[in-house]
Amino acid sequence: MTSRELVLATLEHRNFTDRVPRQLWSLPVATDRYPAETAKLIADFPADIINIGAPLSEPTIMKGNPYAIGEYTDEFGCVFTNIQEGVIGEVKHPQIGDDDLDWDGADHIHIPEEFLSFQIDDVNRAYANTDQFCICGCNPRPFEQLQFIRGTTNLYMDLMDPPPKMLEFMKKLHDFYCRQLEKWAKTDVDALSFMDDWGSQRKLLINPALWVEYFKPMYKDYIDIAHSHGKKIFMHSDGNILEIYPHLIELGLDAVNSQLFCMGIDNLVPYRGKITFWGEIDRQHLLPFATPAEIDAAVREVYAKLWDNGGCIAQLEFGPGAKPENAYRAYQTWQQLRPY
Repeated sequence: MTSRELVLATLEHRNFTDRVPRQLWSLPVATDRYPAETAKLIADFPADIINIGAPLSEPTIMKGNPYAIGEYTDEFGCVFTNIQEGVIGEVKHPQIGDDDLDWDGADHIHIPEEFLSFQIDDVNRAYANTDQFCICGCNPRPFEQLQFIRGTTNLYMDLMDPPPKMLEFMKKLHDFYCRQLEKWAKTDVDALSFMDDWGSQRKLLINPALWVEYFKPMYKDYIDIAHSHGKKIFMHSDGNILEIYPHLIELGLDAVNSQLFCMGIDNLVPYRGKITFWGEIDRQHLLPFATPAEIDAAVREVYAKLWDNGGCIAQLEFGPGAKPENAYRAYQTWQQLRPY
């Protein structure tokens, strides 16, 4: 099978004989430190899944490098301050400040319509030149973007009693994301995607009832857009998100990238066969500190408990603290489990 066929078979739980598909995520903080090791990882375990982009005909307001020390401005005008090379910084001065309790400044926030200025034909040409499984070049993140705009603590409080102008802005933000996904859904890509980091180490960051009220309907729209155009749809979230797993499955999400070991593999077994676990191998403890035997055991546990003629993708993040030899060992073990 080609990479594209392999990923589709895995998502649809009909991968009876072939290997587990692969994808490596990496951050400059790791790849710049280990260039030779990164090159070997990529050469020996080529990715089956890629993100595909396209040039924009209209320039965005983005400025700077998100991974460099200093300041970086995102597409909405949020300014990030970074004190560590190779990772992304934080917003220290949100656009909706502490004193703007009514979100009066929301009308001045830039909506990056420029991201709709790509040409569908450009995407389709790039798609035709690869047999890898292609995910779209956009990634809606309503919860996180609201935090960048308002500040995390203030947003959490606002969600308890939302100002009318905040709700108006959320609709405006959601409308933009839907239009962005709609345009990408008209290209040849295999899947759409979205993300939001929802979990702390132990629980959801907000009351699950608030998630259901405000964000589940947004995610339903994203998933429905994908499926109505014959696309798969993927989601990423860090942290412990056990409380929303049943909702994501109910909505029809095809694959979720989440911190399996943070939640506990046994706690995820009830969802085996109902969704694809798009990685990952633990980057908090195993990738930085584990022995080869511990890496082997971790990969084998994921496979034994979550694989169901598919439903698992061999994904991990090569980021801060990760040892390249542990990342390499994880992919070796996946390969040994299904060496076809």
